[in-house]
Amino acid sequence: MKPTMHHFGSNGRLEVSFTFQPRNKRGNVNPQSDSRRGSTGKGNIPRVAKLLALAIRFERLVKRGDIQDYADLARLGYVTRARITQIMNLLNLAPDIQEEILFLPNTTKGRDPILEKDMRPVAAVPHWNRQRKIWAQMRKDRLE
Repeated sequence: MKPTMHHFGSNGRLEVSFTFQPRNKRGNVNPQSDSRRGSTGKGNIPRVAKLLALAIRFERLVKRGDIQDYADLARLGYVTRARITQIMNLLNLAPDIQEEILFLPNTTKGRDPILEKDMRPVAAVPHWNRQRKIWAQMRKDRLE
């Protein structure tokens, strides 16, 4: 399921249309899907990277005025305002940490080594140098 188009209707509501692609016998999506997203490896993009990308997108929507505020995002996404806040708090991470998260290696087996909930205490630290130290230790413990 991939969003193909979105726009605001005449009544001010966000309208999104989706294209559904059938899965093959093994349950894998069409092999072209990896090339379309720019990934050359196998596996899944870590969820924390997807959520950070979503937070960046949401921030642009709010700044542009397409969405009034985070409460509107919560209503549109059928999630709580608290969940939107958790996702948006990823933007409090130092820019270099955000970049590293966006380019985390794909998860090829098992669970993602770094989860969004693991990043919450890091994002809550107001000093980027302290965040970097915590992130470096987490990266060493979980990715190496």
